[in-house]
Amino acid sequence: MIDDEYEGSDPRCVAEPIPQAEAEDAVRTLIRWAGDDPEREGLLDTPGRVARAYREYFRGYQEDPGEHLSRTFGEVGGYDEIVLLRDIPFQSHCEHHMAPIIGKAHIAYLPRERVVGISKLARVLHGYAKRLQVQERLTAEVAEAIQTHLEPFGVAVVIEASHACMSARGVMTPGVVMTTSRMMGVFRDDDRSRKEVLSLMGKG
Repeated sequence: MIDDEYEGSDPRCVAEPIPQAEAEDAVRTLIRWAGDDPEREGLLDTPGRVARAYREYFRGYQEDPGEHLSRTFGEVGGYDEIVLLRDIPFQSHCEHHMAPIIGKAHIAYLPRERVVGISKLARVLHGYAKRLQVQERLTAEVAEAIQTHLEPFGVAVVIEASHACMSARGVMTPGVVMTTSRMMGVFRDDDRSRKEVLSLMGKG
């Protein structure tokens, strides 16, 4: 993104790092375009603040979220039922207007032999969320990362979020929640398993 240390591995990443000074100049241009003076006292430090904020908003480009799933555990006492993490809060930005997406995710998987620390599921979500996104792709990326790295019997991801590009501009409709889901393995192929995981998520 705008970090001089940045080296992205995602195919959507910028190939060359962009100096922060260049990003700050872009913010000054936007301030002038909006009709204000970037040199007035209240806005003097705004370009630097915005650049630093964008580095934080989009830090997901600087990591491979799947790496959080590389360490697994086999000593689970014979546990072979659904593992579910509910109501994980997240923030992202839509790639169409760069407006906030704020919501929560429910992530479940049915282990084959090994499990992963539960915090890692949240880290995978945040890794993909801290990029320019559409909710549909975010849902798919989280599910596919878990399926690829853990190879469980099934993965289920449900995301519910509100979009500022709809609530604060355009159609100006606040309070609307968008829901997306991605089911893989037994949660896609077996109706009983699908109903069970959705019920555990509070969606059944």
